[in-house]
Amino acid sequence: MRRVKLTFADLRIEFSDRERGVEQVRELGERGTYPVYVVYGPEGCGKTAFLRQAKAILEDEFGYHVVYTNPLAEKLEEVLEFTPSMRDIVKEVFSLFPEPYSRIVDVAISVAYRVIKRFSKPRVAVLMDDVFQAVGVNQAEIFVKALLNLIEWPPAEYEKIVVLVASSEGVTRARIGRHNWATFRILWNMGREGFRQLYDLLPEPKLPFKEVWRATGGNPRYLERLFRAGWRVEGVVNEIARDKGLGLFAASLSRREVEILEEVVEDPDKLFKVLREPEAQSLKRKLIELNMLIEVWERDEYGWIDEPPPEKDPELGIGKFYAWQTPLHREAVRRALQRVGGGAQG
Repeated sequence: MRRVKLTFADLRIEFSDRERGVEQVRELGERGTYPVYVVYGPEGCGKTAFLRQAKAILEDEFGYHVVYTNPLAEKLEEVLEFTPSMRDIVKEVFSLFPEPYSRIVDVAISVAYRVIKRFSKPRVAVLMDDVFQAVGVNQAEIFVKALLNLIEWPPAEYEKIVVLVASSEGVTRARIGRHNWATFRILWNMGREGFRQLYDLLPEPKLPFKEVWRATGGNPRYLERLFRAGWRVEGVVNEIARDKGLGLFAASLSRREVEILEEVVEDPDKLFKVLREPEAQSLKRKLIELNMLIEVWERDEYGWIDEPPPEKDPELGIGKFYAWQTPLHREAVRRALQRVGGGAQG
């Protein structure tokens, strides 16, 4: 298997770990996807790396024409990647859009349509990363429906099609889930051994692995953020609090919401036990909108990409029904609650 090269903490590394996820890509390559597959997971859990490795597998092992887009990529050349067989089609489509990079999701879908029309019964894959964040909640349903139309109403016959959309933005799940346009999977943070391999690549001096694991829960982006912060856990916690506006968030909560949140910090499944309360439903929505908490489900293979987390891990803030994106996120909320003290609204 060709392993893609990834940038991590100023290093060029090869994709590793995720053996079960790799096998699942091969299974999808064999049969295609129906309907659209939407893959959720914590911010920085490795969705981008997974999609880029999926591109290599589908191209090399199954002969797919693959178009991959990440509208939020830092480098322009990573916003749109594609199989060389599609080069002329990509040029044609780019010429039709005055500002193609501002509408890169439309571009990717248009490229896929033209591939199906131009090649004889092709294998086609559309891989999209962080598109919901780029297009906004109101447009998410429209794009998922457009991708479903690509599967159901193609301009010509194809042999197989794979459509994977990855996002850390959880609000759209409820909106998309109102329809039967997509099926949902969760990609979790890395397992302990695979995460250890990343940790070992970083130079000394560094925090002991056990402390890094307890802080990040296996999230590679937050491992990198710890490294860049000089291994100052408190510094990263404060960054999360500032980035998410957790001070104002905590101060805006009602007294009952604060009470529930204090319990959820200790055990995320406490939220499930009080969900009938309007305050709990409101709190759940806010935490998901902030990308702090994720709603999870049974740990069967069907609902997950790669290996699911344990059903319960209090140290990492993982419950049966809900989980903090990382322990750092949980700690940022804990600190925000401590700062507002008893200042919650009645």
